[in-house]
Amino acid sequence: MDWPLYIRLSLMMFLQFAIWGAWSPVLAARLLGPLKMSGKQTGWIYGTIFLGCIVAPLIAGQVADRWVPTQWFLAGAHLVGGVLLLLAARKRTFWGLFGVMGLYALCYASSLPLVNSLMFSHLTDAKAQSAGIFIWAPIAWVLAGWLLTGIRRLGKGGGEGSDCLVLAGVLSLVMGAYCLFLPHTAPAGGSWPIVEALGMLKINSVLILLIVSFVLASQLQFYFLGTARYLGDLGVQDKNVPAVMTIAQVAQTLVTLFALGFVLKEFGFVWALAAGALAWTAMYIFYATMQKWLVIVSMAFHGIAYVLFIIVSQIFMDVKAPEGAKGSAQALIFVVTMGFGLFLGTQFTGAIMDAFATGEGKFRWRAIYLVPCGLTLACAIVLAALFRG
Repeated sequence: MDWPLYIRLSLMMFLQFAIWGAWSPVLAARLLGPLKMSGKQTGWIYGTIFLGCIVAPLIAGQVADRWVPTQWFLAGAHLVGGVLLLLAARKRTFWGLFGVMGLYALCYASSLPLVNSLMFSHLTDAKAQSAGIFIWAPIAWVLAGWLLTGIRRLGKGGGEGSDCLVLAGVLSLVMGAYCLFLPHTAPAGGSWPIVEALGMLKINSVLILLIVSFVLASQLQFYFLGTARYLGDLGVQDKNVPAVMTIAQVAQTLVTLFALGFVLKEFGFVWALAAGALAWTAMYIFYATMQKWLVIVSMAFHGIAYVLFIIVSQIFMDVKAPEGAKGSAQALIFVVTMGFGLFLGTQFTGAIMDAFATGEGKFRWRAIYLVPCGLTLACAIVLAALFRG
């Protein structure tokens, strides 16, 4: 891969996740604070992205594989998405914001698998070359947060926290324009790529991976939904929680850059995926100790697991996908993980937290985190015993 291509694909990956990183970590503060929405309403607004991932990716994959060049589809999705984010910044009621964010989720969710499929289609060796591009996702997430912090410290933010949506909207418009200059990725023109992608379920390893991916994705919500509150209960000040949680992104960046290619080359898909599942098991074991510094340090395992399971599974799906259904194959795993997995995982995590809540607004954290500990361990065992990459 030459440097001009690397820079173009890396900037694409950077902008894709800078958009998400600009609003996702901080929008809840606006919803729960100035807009005075309930926790349930906040959950539904955040849940729009997961609902979007159930519907949009397969449609987007079908369109990009059959009719429209991928870069054109991405441009349209992000340009429309940017306008919707700027509109969302002006909404102050639940139903108004829920409607706009729901439409935005369809745009953004449709772009997620296509960014991957476009990248993979221009790489000659996905196992070796993709790590240097994937690394820009966590970097973008962190830098977008820092940029928003800088804007607020300069006093340029405003709108009672709506600046996060404005920043994301501007980045989305920039991404939309930039996509028009990405390498041309023509549709393969197959009859029904989505049918070919679903036909991959006949491959035993693909079926096992998707089932395990669904279970593991559902367990991720114990990390996403519980960690901030858990750290507070362990004595970490609220203002320090965002910085503490960047430990995962730092680990993800380092593992992507220095270990991903080596692990795939030396150990293959089977043990990379199993190690990813075990990394989440290790994190939840440390969470269950209820020792503050062990919990904080263990967040690095989330970054390790994300690389070895989430990214490796996307590479595996590209390797196994028929030539004319690459976009639809990426869409399939996004639907299973970010769609059904994360959305249903939200409900499951909430039910477990309610089951182990005390009458004083506290939680029995050890009991809560032993649940995903057991399920992620079971997933690692299934992968090691049954998956053949």
